[in-house]
Amino acid sequence: MSSIVSIPRISRRAGKVWRRNLDVFIKTWKVNFFPPLIEAFLYLSAIGLGIGTYVGTIDGVPYINFIAPAVLAISAMNSAFFECTYGSYVRMYYQKSFDAIIATPLSIEDVIAGELLWGATRAVISVTIMLPVLVVFRVVSLPFSLLTIPLAFLGGLTFAGIAMCFTAITPTIDTLNYPSFLLITPMMLFSGTFFPLTILPVIFQYIALAIFPLTHLVSLMRMATLPATGSLIFLNIAWILVATVFFCIISINMMRRRLIV
Repeated sequence: MSSIVSIPRISRRAGKVWRRNLDVFIKTWKVNFFPPLIEAFLYLSAIGLGIGTYVGTIDGVPYINFIAPAVLAISAMNSAFFECTYGSYVRMYYQKSFDAIIATPLSIEDVIAGELLWGATRAVISVTIMLPVLVVFRVVSLPFSLLTIPLAFLGGLTFAGIAMCFTAITPTIDTLNYPSFLLITPMMLFSGTFFPLTILPVIFQYIALAIFPLTHLVSLMRMATLPATGSLIFLNIAWILVATVFFCIISINMMRRRLIV
């Protein structure tokens, strides 16, 4: 049995798995299109305009402009994470799609790599749908805000890898509630999303920077929409790249162990 940190062998056939998931998505596009659209509107209306009335500005930036890139980052995180936890678990355990695909010339590694790519693609789709809403609200501007789309893919791939690690070890689909509530929710609240990290105790700032991928994705999204806030851009990019490679490798090997057993 290969080591959990060994480099998996992935072929171009992984794209077939990605295409299969895309075809299924297209058939239900109406159901999948509106949630990100409404989500962006609700966040900006309730938090940006509502709470923003009392907050005013943060570092000279209107509050609604401050949270707008965070809304994109949160959507990318949720889309990729839940696609590669609940979505992948359903395809693996209930629909038996993984078993059917592995019976073809595709390997287990190809299947999981395709799932990870699809999770990142879901992040891109969500951000792409939400971005016009932010433009209409005049909280981001073109063309610089288009950089959030490739950032969504990179961040989505990170969260897809993290999600697949949980999918590899969860005994039942209900167990996936634990990482959802104990990891995703704290990240959404304490990654510099709705308020600056600097107002937290120093120890929590270090935890957010060292452990939470969303902290770095939010910073990169703000760099794309608010250039003056991008002082740690190289650190953020380096952290995301390292985390993406690490979690994708780990998740593929963990899923391989589960499916072989």
